[in-house]
Amino acid sequence: MSLIAIVALVLALGVASRVLADRLRIPSVLFLIFAGIAIGPELLGLVSRETFGDGLPAMVGVSVAIILFEGGYHLRLEKLRESPTALTRLVTVGAAITWLGTAAAVVVFLDTGIEVGLLVGALLIATGPTVVGPILQVVTVRDHVAAVLEGEGIINDVTAAILVVVVFEVLVAGNGTPAALVSSFAIRLFIGLAVGAFIAGAVWLVISHVQSRPRAAPLHARLIVLAGIIVAYAGAELIASETGIAAAAMAGFVLGNVDLPYHEEVIDFLDDLSVVVLSFIFVALAALIDFADILSLGLAGLAIVAAITVVLRPAVIYLSTTNERFTHNERLFLSAVGPRGIIPASVATLFAVELQALGQPQEAQLLAGTVFLIIFATVVLQAGLARQIANYLEVSPMRTLIIGGGRVGLSLAERLEQDGENVLLIDTDPDAVEKARKRGLRAIEGDGTDADVLERAGASDAKTVIATTPDDDVNLLVCQLSKTTFGVDKVASRVNQPDNVDAFESLGVRAIDLSMATAWSLENVLERPSLSAWMNELGRTGDVQEIEVTATDLVGKTIAELNAEIPDGCIVGLLTHDDGTTEVPTGDHELQDGDRITFLGQTDAVDRAVKRFHPHD
Repeated sequence: MSLIAIVALVLALGVASRVLADRLRIPSVLFLIFAGIAIGPELLGLVSRETFGDGLPAMVGVSVAIILFEGGYHLRLEKLRESPTALTRLVTVGAAITWLGTAAAVVVFLDTGIEVGLLVGALLIATGPTVVGPILQVVTVRDHVAAVLEGEGIINDVTAAILVVVVFEVLVAGNGTPAALVSSFAIRLFIGLAVGAFIAGAVWLVISHVQSRPRAAPLHARLIVLAGIIVAYAGAELIASETGIAAAAMAGFVLGNVDLPYHEEVIDFLDDLSVVVLSFIFVALAALIDFADILSLGLAGLAIVAAITVVLRPAVIYLSTTNERFTHNERLFLSAVGPRGIIPASVATLFAVELQALGQPQEAQLLAGTVFLIIFATVVLQAGLARQIANYLEVSPMRTLIIGGGRVGLSLAERLEQDGENVLLIDTDPDAVEKARKRGLRAIEGDGTDADVLERAGASDAKTVIATTPDDDVNLLVCQLSKTTFGVDKVASRVNQPDNVDAFESLGVRAIDLSMATAWSLENVLERPSLSAWMNELGRTGDVQEIEVTATDLVGKTIAELNAEIPDGCIVGLLTHDDGTTEVPTGDHELQDGDRITFLGQTDAVDRAVKRFHPHD
């Protein structure tokens, strides 16, 4: 079979895997790795190590550079601000623990030298955008969780690519002393970052200049960016090996955080390019998996998998997220999702050959077998089941958009965050945005009446949009766009002038008359002070939740019969029927299809009641 035919087959399988993954809502890397195995020597034998010859390392290198550039381009500074402390810990102390812990597991279970153990450990630091990106395309998590996964993937890919070269040259090949390891790592990292920043500056200057020719400028911008990726990668590699990855990632990060002309066109181009490249390279590398190397590890290989996924990963996550804003279930999700991707696969293939050249065939087999076993196990179990894990742990809330970062919007955002909602606040005032971020909220600067801003904020997939600005005209336009353009079901708005309530309600918007809401609150404070004080503590010691009854085994039972199902510390406050009527139920009331129950009581008790009566979304 000719090389052209093989390349066409690999691309076709890659694209088909992506389409199938999108339809089934499963990360595409799962299908990509199985497609590669199918055409590899283990099954059909269409692709082998000799298929691409000496050109495979260069193809892999450029492909990885494109993917990391695209990942860096999407890694905005405001995203990194979501959880800067946790991310810093994860890519420094966490990376060191992963490296040394993996090395210890390899040495203990496989009875090999510390040098090989450190080499394997360096490779397996990386998670990477090649596996994290497809997961986040099908799993919606709160922004600070996504920021940690994306940031870890980009930074640790760079760390692993450089560290593994340094470990090999200094410790395995013996071309230096252990003391030189740190300095060599720092020098290579500096070279990569410096080259990447320089090329990014050059690309920005050139693209800014092509604006003088507007007709072809978007096309020129895309081509210049592509050339910049390759020049950054190749230029750094000419100076020092394995620094091109850092250069590409740095160039993408810099360009993604400056005011680059034709930003949207570049994003679309990079997204399409990375899909094609990822599809090709993942299938090609998966075809090189040698199951004989994996099987030769025996039970020791499974022990290493358990050590990395069940011991090291949770330990690193819990250490990194201590005293941060992550919930217990979000920490469990991060612990359960840390698949390895292209960097370990590509570099393992290269260094297995290098070890054989040094007369260490057993170590080469051990390296390749261990790395590919971890990749295969984590892609299948962690990436393949990521959506199910997220659903089980309930860490996939749909986004709530709040337009207006004043006192009302800010207070509402804080309360919804405390309730576990995935909140994004939008305001035109940069000071309001900065104030929200200082309070630990996700906020972006933009005009909520601009459809493009709403689209970038995720309005198409939003659960709720709430307009809270002091301008009714602005609020009405936000609600109109949310309803008609983006099809958001639940839209609510602050209404500043009582005469405007009808205009909002005619759109199907839940209008909150500010004067009536204030009067109602004051009345509660004066007439029902205890209730008012308790309501102000909602989300802390007490909670109120209204849900639709979806537990079919409870339909038809009376409230009295359901008392045993309702946790202590929680009561049924209201029962709303399908026809819209609401009443305080007695023990004789029977639950019907479509009924909604309002629970109130202690926060934990209400949460357990909601899960029992509403187990399905």
